[in-house]
Amino acid sequence: MSDKKILVIDDDPDILESISAVLSSEGFNVLTAIDGHDGVAKFKSEKPDLVLCDMMMEKVDAGSKVAEMIRKEDSVTPVYLLSSIGNATASNISVTDLGFTGVLQKPVDPDTLISQIKKSLKV
Repeated sequence: MSDKKILVIDDDPDILESISAVLSSEGFNVLTAIDGHDGVAKFKSEKPDLVLCDMMMEKVDAGSKVAEMIRKEDSVTPVYLLSSIGNATASNISVTDLGFTGVLQKPVDPDTLISQIKKSLKV
């Protein structure tokens, strides 16, 4: 079991539920946020080890804005873009320029998700 905390920020409750189930089954402590404001607040209060953040959300205009706000607090914690437009975004602009560590394309394969997180967290 891992004691690593992962914050998932997405405005789709189904995505939050499915990713939480996958991560919890691997022993991760999962925190969720339904919008960018909640995500940034939880990041500040909970200090997660890794963040998964959707790109297109209703509040706080985009995942890139959330990543920017997180980067002002912490430049080290891995923050992954979790988006259906992830690959298109990555081909047009450097995701690291947006504040992200990398991209996970939705729908994300559970095995890919787990392997990327474990690699990033060195667990």
